[in-house]
Amino acid sequence: MTTPTIGTRQEWLAARLDLLAAEKELTRRSDELARRRRELPWVRVEKDYRFDTDDGSATLADLFAGRSQLLVYHFMFGPDYSAGCPSCSAIADGFDGSVVHLANHDVTLMAVSRAPLAKLQAYKRRMGWRFPWASAAAGDFNFDFNVSFSEAQQRAGAIEYNFRRNGHVMDAATTPPAVVEIAASCGTDAPTFARDRPGLSAFARADGAVYHTYSTYSRGVDGLWGMYQWLDRAPRGRNETGIWWRRHDEYRR
Repeated sequence: MTTPTIGTRQEWLAARLDLLAAEKELTRRSDELARRRRELPWVRVEKDYRFDTDDGSATLADLFAGRSQLLVYHFMFGPDYSAGCPSCSAIADGFDGSVVHLANHDVTLMAVSRAPLAKLQAYKRRMGWRFPWASAAAGDFNFDFNVSFSEAQQRAGAIEYNFRRNGHVMDAATTPPAVVEIAASCGTDAPTFARDRPGLSAFARADGAVYHTYSTYSRGVDGLWGMYQWLDRAPRGRNETGIWWRRHDEYRR
């Protein structure tokens, strides 16, 4: 942890104004990146993806719920998990309240996972969430959008995630302890846990067709993790030495 500098109000204000200039520049750069995201070419989705939802079987077009834009959070909840990933759960705590606002701005936000729908529904009740959550257990959706991988791919080190090929073969000797810890909290082992990854994908509907417009993975979803945006403004920042967060019903109150 950085040792704080003790100063006067005048010294603080001078330093704060200097930081403000850097913050404004970052805001302008962020606006520019948002514009470049919108300018990415749209790719028509040709495959007939199917999902299990609270309302029955659905297509990708059905997930839009009548709106023209769809944001899918790729929630790490594999078919062999007994509970959702605690990191994804912390992110979901943050976006659960945004769903109604986005829905009233022509955007459907929902989660998609490979676990069976019944598992997702039970976990959703446990967490008290309201956002729509679909199961992609029976199809290729997660695999095609590079957030799920087969055991064979994993054993061969043939995983492509975050737009690069990962040749690392996960085994007991090289698996980070944090991954082992989080996997155990999901009721599974590290290799099984790591066959699903987090991400966000965006889609649009136009003229009767569905288009893929954007995807981001790994640290690309950092901005969606609401608690970190607060911590980045706290006196000691993220101040992390390991996995400190839990599902919201697992903290000691």
